[in-house]
Parts: sequence; structure tokens; C-alpha cells
Amino acid sequence: MRALFCAICCLFLGLLTTSAQNSPDCRTAIPVCADAPIMSATDGGGDIDDFDPMVITQTGCLEKGSVASANIENNTSWYVFRAGTDGQIGFDIEALPVIPGGIVTSELDFALYGPFDQTSGQNFCTLVGNGSAQPIRCNYEVNVTNYTGIGVNPVDGRVGAPFVVGSQNTYDEWLDVTAGEIYYLFVNNYNTNFNGDPEPFMLTFTGTSVDADQNTALDCTLRDEFLGLDIIACEGDPDITLSALNSPAGSDIASVTWTVDYEDDGTIDATLPGTGPFGAELVVTSPNSGRYFVEISTASGTPPTVIDNGGILITWYGIPQLDQVMVIDDLVNSDQTDPYNIEIVVQGTGDYEYAINGGEFQDDPQFFDVPPGINTVVINDKNGCGTTEPIEFLVVGYPKFFTPNGDGIHDNWNVLGIETLSNPAVFIFDRYGKLLKQLDGTTLGWDGTFNGRALPSSDYWFRLDYERDDNGVFVARSVRRHFTLVR
Repeated sequence: MRALFCAICCLFLGLLTTSAQNSPDCRTAIPVCADAPIMSATDGGGDIDDFDPMVITQTGCLEKGSVASANIENNTSWYVFRAGTDGQIGFDIEALPVIPGGIVTSELDFALYGPFDQTSGQNFCTLVGNGSAQPIRCNYEVNVTNYTGIGVNPVDGRVGAPFVVGSQNTYDEWLDVTAGEIYYLFVNNYNTNFNGDPEPFMLTFTGTSVDADQNTALDCTLRDEFLGLDIIACEGDPDITLSALNSPAGSDIASVTWTVDYEDDGTIDATLPGTGPFGAELVVTSPNSGRYFVEISTASGTPPTVIDNGGILITWYGIPQLDQVMVIDDLVNSDQTDPYNIEIVVQGTGDYEYAINGGEFQDDPQFFDVPPGINTVVINDKNGCGTTEPIEFLVVGYPKFFTPNGDGIHDNWNVLGIETLSNPAVFIFDRYGKLLKQLDGTTLGWDGTFNGRALPSSDYWFRLDYERDDNGVFVARSVRRHFTLVR
């Protein structure tokens, strides 16, 4: 059986102080597997609001509560596990007394999120925190037996069932998993315990898959990646603390060495100083993106060293920044009449989505049938790192119709964006080729009259002449199209 993970308890003056590792933040959730009970505690509110208390007041069955200063993240602990085989998984969360033999003071609840696909490249904690991913199992009933979880309550034998408020069943139904699926387990102490004192508990995995082979039911190689899954963070977020104490070696540490590959290109760029006992923690500050590694020399010498071979890639993203709006097709860049097509180019390599003119967001940075004239684009980082204000861009083109009726809307016709062209001139003709009006970059446009007489509804033609800079050489260009006057 593999070494007991995170079972580090010290006895001081008859008081049980649980020093097992705990992460109150989703982004540093502790990887675990099913081969031993896990001793831990709900402790603190974390460095970052996984659930913005001003926005997310409920996730699944977990609620913010009626106390103004309360939130969902009241003394919490996060874990992540990966299914090793197809089958049935459950778990028991047993609340423990702070003092051995004392009274249990915590009221533990949980929410389980997933399944997630590790190959998708998504930021799972963002999906959880913004409400995009809701828990598939959740329970906050009163824990009269000090147990809650998935499967069967080991004290009273009550079988788990879908959560129902007031059912007094602290267990949810078994979970059917598929090998490779990722799940996040969130444990919190709902009691009004704002002093931050740790509340110990024991987490034990159960189910037919565990009964068959507790070493393979959950993928224990994930625990060997004890620095956790890759982290996507936003510039300005609190620092990220990595802990070597989460390794299978636990506290059996003689020394710790931290290194970083800033470019994630396979070359170690620096050795970094750790903090805390043995230098077992590393504080990563924004915007120091890179892949971080740790090598632990054990005090006992068995095993002599512990390494998270894959390291952990931490990527900090900022608010998206527009590089350019590349106009693919308009009167200047294409011989096509319409539609007008553009592509949004963003600085950086975030996971972005785009919207123009107040429309719906889309993943594709290309937009088709864009109206001529001034438009706006908004860029959103799907990792939750920010959204730009509307940014204006111009598409040179012409309206297909105008209505010179004096209502102030479409009363004049002109080539939109003509002022950006070099030496532009527009000539407007009737269907017989008679010149009716000449425009340039300074004129307001054509009002649909000729010699003071209003012309009838009909199609009219225009020719746009201008100069285009082709590699430093100005080349004359002419465009001919038609439009409609509507009265």
C-alpha cells in the first residue's frame, strides 16, 4: 500500500493540532487517490474568492447564508482526483473533534464538480467559480452522525439519494465514473466559524471500484503530480503558494529545491528560494508565468528523492488587449461588393471570445457581413481575467440605401470612411450615366437632389476613385457600385 497521504498530526499538551495539508483555494486543489484515508481540515477562506461573494450566493445546494459577512467559502478545503478505472466511486467525510475525545464543533458540507476532460485546456476552477459548472453531487443537511458523503452512511446504513432539502439524509447517491475523468471536491464548514480555526476531518474513498482495487480506483499518478494541475491565474490575483508538503513524502523532508522554466521550453532558467520549514513552500507572484518544479530529499532516505516530474505550469493572464482589427474585405481591401469581413487580432495567448456591436460572444475572431462605417468590438478572456471596453473600428464601405425624408436618419448618402482614403472622389450617376453629384472626403454626402429638385426613388450608381499605397507606391484605384434611394 502506498504511503499515507497528508497524515501529519502532532500532539501538543493533549491538544490535537491537524497539520495535514489543506488548500482553501480551487486553483491549488490537492491531488489525492483512494489508497488511504486522508487527514485534513477545513481551514480559512483562501487567498482568492473562488465564488465571488457579491455575485455567487449559491452553488448547487450550498448557500451564502443569511449572515451578511458569510460566504460559501467558510473554512474550506479543495481536492482533485482522477478516475483510474470505470466503475463506482463514493467517499465518507467524517468530522473529527479538535481535542481528542472532545465534541465535534464543525458542520461539514460538500459539493463535487465534474467530470472534466483534462485534455480540453479549460480552466476548471473558473467554470466552477463563475457558475458555469454546477456540482453533480451536493449536500448540506445536518450531520447528526458526523458523517457526510457519497454512497452509504457507515454509522446508520442510510443509502445516499439525490439531495432534498430537509431530508436529513447527509449522503448522496453513488457516482459512476469513467477512467480519466477529473473531479473537484469542495468541503466546507457551514457553521458560523469566522475565527479561521482549523476543523479536522477524515476523507475516505469507497465504492465497488475501491473494493476491487484501492490502488487503481483513482489514478494515484495524479497524486505523484502533487504540485497539482496546471494553474491559470489573472494578473493582479493574490500570490500562488506551492507546497512540497503535499508530496507522498509528507513531512519526511531533509531539503527542498525549487526550479523554474519560464518559457516552458524544456530549459531550466533559475533555482528559486523556498519559504517555510525546509523551504517547502514556493510563492509565485504575478506575472511570473512558467513551469515550476520541485525536488525533495527525504530525511529517512526511503525513497531518497521525490520529484513531480511534470511540474506545474502557471500562466498569468491580463485584461485582453486589441492588436488590430484586420479588415479582410471592404471597398479598399477587396474587389468584392459585399459582405464586409473582418478578423480580430489580440495581443497575447489567452482564451478569448469576441462580440461586435453589442451582439453575442463567439470564439471565432472572424466576423462576416459587418456593416460599413464605425463598429465596436468587445473582447472577453474566458479565464475570467477581464473584458475590454467597447473598442471602435472602421470598415470602409457604402450603405445600400438611404431615405432623404428629413427625419435625421439616413438622410444623406456617402462612402463611409471616405475621409481615411488618399485623394478620394465620389461621382454619382443616374441609370443613364448622367452625373448628378461629386463628393470628396470633406463633404457631408448626397441628399438625393439635383439642381435643387428631389430625385425619385430608384437605383443610382457611383464611382469611387482614390489612391492606394502598395508597398510605398501610390496606385490609382476605382470602384463602381450602385445603391438605392428610397422615398
